[in-house]
Amino acid sequence: MLDSRLNYVVAVARAGSFTGAAHAVGITQSAVTKSVADLERQLGTSLFHRTTHGALLTEAGRDFVDRAAKLLDDARDLLDGSCARGDRFSGLLRVGVCPAALEWSMVDPLAELLARHPSIRFELVGSSFERMVQQLRNGTVDIAIGHNAAFSEWPDFRRAVIPASQTTMFVRKGHPILAEEKPAMSELSKYTFVSPSDSRPYGAVIRGFYESQGVDWRSRVHIIDYFPVVKRIVASSDAIGVVAVAYAATPSFARHFVALHHLKPFPPSELCCAVRARWEPKPAVRALISVMRENASGEGLCKNAVANRSDAIRFELV
Repeated sequence: MLDSRLNYVVAVARAGSFTGAAHAVGITQSAVTKSVADLERQLGTSLFHRTTHGALLTEAGRDFVDRAAKLLDDARDLLDGSCARGDRFSGLLRVGVCPAALEWSMVDPLAELLARHPSIRFELVGSSFERMVQQLRNGTVDIAIGHNAAFSEWPDFRRAVIPASQTTMFVRKGHPILAEEKPAMSELSKYTFVSPSDSRPYGAVIRGFYESQGVDWRSRVHIIDYFPVVKRIVASSDAIGVVAVAYAATPSFARHFVALHHLKPFPPSELCCAVRARWEPKPAVRALISVMRENASGEGLCKNAVANRSDAIRFELV
């Protein structure tokens, strides 16, 4: 029903290359390349910067893909029959999490949302913040969950803020820093650090540990957002990691690690649900935000009273 070239352009934007797009849509690379070039001639502007490393959206391309992806999504929703059946929540909800270490925070909200709306299907993707920004922009994900401080710098997203969560540093049992009665923050520069992200709120704080002591932080910091890997590195070395205070209180954590609660370098970190500013969030997106807010504020016991509150969600426009 829609021009097939729209599908090809969106596929190139999401794959980051013409080769990847051809694989995704099931036609040859030359066919994708020709179709996109034909569309660019019709529009009178380039949609992509072609490089040896792939295809990057131009400014005009970003706007075009944003609108094309919305058209394609609306068409899929219309044709899957959910509207005719009156089920506004049916279909795929693509959720991005950045850094991926925050995926643990989605366990209860996704389970609760599925219990309320069984017709929803999830696709959960974890990645770095920088990569998630691009995925949200080009429509690869419908909503991104991450640190509000990081997303606040991007004017093309709207944010629904989730109550703050607290993180702390942790080390393995027997770590040398535990032998010090009251270690100062400056002592942290002696050790390697495993940071879940180089963006706010962690990046600047962790770099400051080393810069204040004249140490090149690049030689001391790992950027890893997959928590099982973080735990393995911390357990097998003198590295320091970051963990959610809630998880640090669990028996499984306490068997191998010690939380450094007396050192508080990180302020409580607000999370947010980010969506594209130009798109009206679909019902499933609003429902997820509602559930996440309930979960963060301890309202889970009042589920029946708030189960249909998703339509009341408002976004902060920045």
